[in-house]
Amino acid sequence: MTDAPPVAPPSTGAPAWPGPDLAGFEAAQRIVAHVARPTPMESSRYLAALAGVPVHLKCENLQRTGSYKLRGAFNRMSALTDDERALGVVAASAGNHAQGVAYAARELGIRATIFMPVGVALPKLEATRAYGADVVLRGDSVGETLEAAARFAEETGAVLIPPFDHADVIAGQGTLGLEILEQVPDATTIVVPIGGGGLAAGIASAAKQRGAALGRTVRVIGVQAENASPYPPSLVAGEPTTVPVVPTIADGIAVYRPGELNFDIIRHAVDEVVTVTEDDIARALLVLLERAKLVVEPAGAVGVAALMTGGVRPDGPTVVVLSGGNIDPLLMQRVIAHGLAASDRYLTLRIGLPDRPGQLARIAELVARANANVVEVLHTRHGAGMQISEVALQLSVETRGPEHRAEVVDVLRRAGYEPEVIEE
Repeated sequence: MTDAPPVAPPSTGAPAWPGPDLAGFEAAQRIVAHVARPTPMESSRYLAALAGVPVHLKCENLQRTGSYKLRGAFNRMSALTDDERALGVVAASAGNHAQGVAYAARELGIRATIFMPVGVALPKLEATRAYGADVVLRGDSVGETLEAAARFAEETGAVLIPPFDHADVIAGQGTLGLEILEQVPDATTIVVPIGGGGLAAGIASAAKQRGAALGRTVRVIGVQAENASPYPPSLVAGEPTTVPVVPTIADGIAVYRPGELNFDIIRHAVDEVVTVTEDDIARALLVLLERAKLVVEPAGAVGVAALMTGGVRPDGPTVVVLSGGNIDPLLMQRVIAHGLAASDRYLTLRIGLPDRPGQLARIAELVARANANVVEVLHTRHGAGMQISEVALQLSVETRGPEHRAEVVDVLRRAGYEPEVIEE
């Protein structure tokens, strides 16, 4: 956790930390308005009941290109000289940054070359091409792709558009902070996903400077995926720290090291950074689908996850930023299944049975008696430790939550069976 510093005096508008000042964010807002639409601000009664305060969802998942990245990319590219524009731009990304740069380049009439990993999701690849960029598939990881893009920039003179570590990019992302305070003037807390830090740095700096100009304070809480969270150790160390990145469903914020300028701003302007687990994220995505009817990518849902787990404790009207909605349908299918399991809405049991007719029907009758629905059955005579006269039955059952899950198991035990719960 970091302590928020004194904000700048309203009379000067100058920030107490590096990066754009309030005038710079306001200028960026006028520029970004040419392409980025003001996204909806939806209230959530479900999350408000959990948090005990009004909760609003800033739906940047409904932004053009499906994420906030368009803001920073367009602002950065608008600042290029005519000579730089003639040389074109290059970027490396597995998704949202690629689409933001491609769209911005099309609107500004600049040629864009985007390097993407070989295994990039097909919807992201097709969307980037549809915006008019030349896409080059290179490398098996984003790191290799970034190296390829940097070499291309050196060889051709194309301007490399960074995903987060640049003042113009931060100013563009910070326009979201100004927009939030325009839509929810009484907001006291803003919860923001953090990857490299461009979005969090921009929102925190812009919102705190605008708040100071209005004579009020705003708390900003950053959220990282536990499997890719360099900011907590970096804040403790007082400098950007490299950490190993374990695979995470929140690939949009999976970075191993904070951006340099981003870190300088965040350590002063962000009040706290918390982390959430993979199960937390999956449950949040499920809630957003069921309760808010919103399709959000895992990286965009970490703020909701932190609110649901109590990692964020707001003290007044709260805005949670849904930073993107570009999720591969195949990943969505897996995440929904994982979210159901993590929410105790999905139960897998292994039951040993005597090998005689009628046992499967008996189990099905007992599960039906508990008002549960069987969705998958595996019946086998093969398995370690089984007797010749035994079979193993594996059931996947839909349940309504922890109490119903326990009821299903109890019904089977009272009938004389010994079900083993298999954790997903």
